[in-house]
Amino acid sequence: MLLEKRLEEILKLVEKNGSVTVQELTEHLQASESTIRRDLCLLDEEGRLNKVHGGATAINAYYASGKDVEVEYRKNLNREEKTAIARYAASLIKPGDLVYLDAGTTTERMIDFITEKKAVYVTNAIGHARRLVEIGCEAHILGGKFKLSTEAIVGIETVSELEKFNFTTGFIGTNGISRTAGFSTPDIEEAMVKRKAVIQCRRPYILGDPAKFNQIAPVTFAGIEDAELITTEIRHDSFRDLKNIMETTVK
Repeated sequence: MLLEKRLEEILKLVEKNGSVTVQELTEHLQASESTIRRDLCLLDEEGRLNKVHGGATAINAYYASGKDVEVEYRKNLNREEKTAIARYAASLIKPGDLVYLDAGTTTERMIDFITEKKAVYVTNAIGHARRLVEIGCEAHILGGKFKLSTEAIVGIETVSELEKFNFTTGFIGTNGISRTAGFSTPDIEEAMVKRKAVIQCRRPYILGDPAKFNQIAPVTFAGIEDAELITTEIRHDSFRDLKNIMETTVK
């Protein structure tokens, strides 16, 4: 296949799916890996896509800002989807579970649907801990630095405390979901906590509404297959073959 035709096909796939891997391109175009990587470098230099590790993403796949959005504003975004995800996630908690509940608006919404009082909950969000105790749950809060914009406890001390726990299950929020860049968040200290939480959970779940797909925040905290993903809809073909995505329905 001629160079121009190959570049055209690459751009079509990226625009259709939001992201694409080198392996997918080699199979689709019947070209060598080295050829595909050169093509991606060329398209990246021309500003027609974003070359990332293992593939490429569409130009609009990145967040316009690498900063966290205030909690109060995020609570009103995609409310129906977050509620459906939260309801389903809460139903997964079983008696005797040691549960990690990450800071975030979707994980906070879970508390409205948590009925399992024979589980123990650990969180890095002061508000989450307070609400869990109010509904009769045993809740523990991690120590560390308080981050106002996300109302999360973060930092090295928080990561160190997480090492003490062997969670049966955990629910972690994300700002971005990408086939190539995995799960990501804007702040490196918060990413460290999320990464450690995923590692310490026997069954880690990432909660992400459809608007997070093909978004990439500055810091990756887990690979796309490192945890189960709970969402309401898969809108992009590039994610449909993944076996670790759990879809629930907006009611």
